Amino acid sequence: MSRTIADWKERLSSSEVITEDELAELRIDSRMGVQKLLQSYLKQQERIQAEQIRVEGMWRFERQLWAQGKSWIAGVDEAGRGPLAGPVVAAAVILPSDFDATGLNDSKQVKKEERNRLRQKIEQEAITIGVGVIDVPYIDKYNILQATYQAMRIALSQLQPIPDFILGDAVKIPRVTIPQHSIIKGDAQSHSIAAASIIAKTTRDEYMTQLADKYPGYGFEKHMGYGTPEHLQAIEALGVTPEHRSSFAPVQAVLRSR
Repeated sequence: MSRTIADWKERLSSSEVITEDELAELRIDSRMGVQKLLQSYLKQQERIQAEQIRVEGMWRFERQLWAQGKSWIAGVDEAGRGPLAGPVVAAAVILPSDFDATGLNDSKQVKKEERNRLRQKIEQEAITIGVGVIDVPYIDKYNILQATYQAMRIALSQLQPIPDFILGDAVKIPRVTIPQHSIIKGDAQSHSIAAASIIAKTTRDEYMTQLADKYPGYGFEKHMGYGTPEHLQAIEALGVTPEHRSSFAPVQAVLRSR
C-alpha cells in the first residue's frame, strides 16, 4: 500500500536521510501532491549541497597556509568607512580549523538575526578576537583610510596568540610586520575574514544603536550613520552632532551653510 501524501510530507521533513528506494518510489508516484513534495525536497537538497560547496571553498586560503605550517591565521576586516557619522571599527579573528562555518559569509549578505547568531558563535569558539574602534576626531584629523588602518592595527595587537599570517579584505595594512595577503572581496572568499566582518559590523551597529538614544531624530539605529536621504534630511533639520565626520563632504556642506 502506497504512503499517503501526509506520510510523505512527514518523512521528507524528518532529519533522516531519504534512501534511493524511497526516491525511486516518489518519482513513480503520479499524485500531484507527492510530486510537489519531491520537487521541494530536491530543491532543498540542492541548496544544502551548494552551501556545503560554498563553505568548503571559503577555507581554501586558510588550508593553503595551514599546509605551509602557518598555525595562527588572522582574518581582518572593517565596518564603517563610508558613513557620515560614528566610528570606524575593525576586527581581527583567528578561527580553529574545525570551526563549523555554515552560514558564515560577508556580513552585508547576512540578515541581522543571523549576524547576531554568528557573532555569538564566533565569540564562543574563536581562538582569539581583537577589536579596534577609531573615533570621529581621529577620522577627521588623519582621514578615513588612515583611521581604518589604525583600527586594524589595534585589533591585531589584541590577539593572543600572535598571528603568523594575516588575510585582509582588499587591503594591505601598513606598519605591520606580520606577513599578509590582500584578497579582493575577501569577506566572501575567506571564513577568517568573514568572521572579522561579522564582529566588526555587529560591534559598530551596536554602537550606532546606542548613539540613537543619545541623539534622537537622526535615525542612527536604522541607517547606522550612512548618508541615506533620511539621514541627510535630519542633518539639515537638526544640525551636525559631535559624532558626524566634518571631513566628509555632505557634513561640510551643512556646516558651511550655517
